[in-house]
Amino acid sequence: MKSQHDRYSRQILFDGIGKEGQSRLIESRVLIVGCGALGSAQAEALARAGVGQLRIADRDFVESSNLQRQTMFTESDASERLPKAIACARHVREINSEITVEDEIVDVNHSNIERLIKDCDVVLDGTDNFSTRYLINDACVKHSVKWIYGAAVGSYGVTMTIQPHQGPCLRCIFPEAPPAASAPTCDTAGVIMPIISVVAAVQVTEALKLLTGHPESLHQSLMQFDVWHNEWRRIGIGERAPDCLTCGLGRFETLDADDREFAAVLCGRHAVQVSPSHPVRVDLVALSQKLKSAGEVRGNDYLLRFRTGDYELTVFQDARSIIRGTDDIATARSLYARYVGN
Repeated sequence: MKSQHDRYSRQILFDGIGKEGQSRLIESRVLIVGCGALGSAQAEALARAGVGQLRIADRDFVESSNLQRQTMFTESDASERLPKAIACARHVREINSEITVEDEIVDVNHSNIERLIKDCDVVLDGTDNFSTRYLINDACVKHSVKWIYGAAVGSYGVTMTIQPHQGPCLRCIFPEAPPAASAPTCDTAGVIMPIISVVAAVQVTEALKLLTGHPESLHQSLMQFDVWHNEWRRIGIGERAPDCLTCGLGRFETLDADDREFAAVLCGRHAVQVSPSHPVRVDLVALSQKLKSAGEVRGNDYLLRFRTGDYELTVFQDARSIIRGTDDIATARSLYARYVGN
């Protein structure tokens, strides 16, 4: 106990946390969905704060273009193409060996989101798309789990804290996702590191308030920041919308998706992700042997990279594949069926 007191002594001195709050943090479990720019910053801050159990879920691997803003990762992570969940968990364990870190190399979807949020006190949004955020919102409202929305692009960022059944949920504020191609993304408008730091800092601070039992200190708003244009706004979020599809009518459409293969274009990457309809594990060694005669094969313990012609398939242990070289879902599905299987 003395070592813990020494480690967190400056945090314990802060009136908002104190000894009781620190004890609560050590007993807490937080899920981080997506450990790119926002998620990796969240993971580091929560680990340093002494949150006892972190569950980190991400579907992607580290690339050199991530290093400008995704502070948890190193050049060696990118050269090895480590899955982000694995690389993030490794670094978190080096930051704080006293906490428990669970890595989940998964595409967060309707088949696993309820398992991932199970037993979690708070969920933090580190994703880059509204479809996953609506999924998180549905699952958290259904199971009464608090979660913190966040997004950043260019020099602009936004965040909101959702307390299911106590205030508005994400769908109350955003009944529908922005139309496709209508909003800028990091791949079209870029992003600078300072806005990542700001949004992640507010998200983590809100999480600390919830975990230490200080909901009265939450900002209770939709907070917007533009660090380049020096704009800071707090927009009141009002009451729950009685006709909200999720928290008003109790319909969780994203959790009731049809049992099917998932395929999605990855914005700005000239790539498509294809996922199987059922959970499955792939023997990467056997698949590597199978593909050697068809093209160049490389890999590590967590994924396999296969190049054929103008295409590169990255196959994960859960049978997901990111297929680079096309934005066409039909082409990606055809390549997946040909080389990975139905």
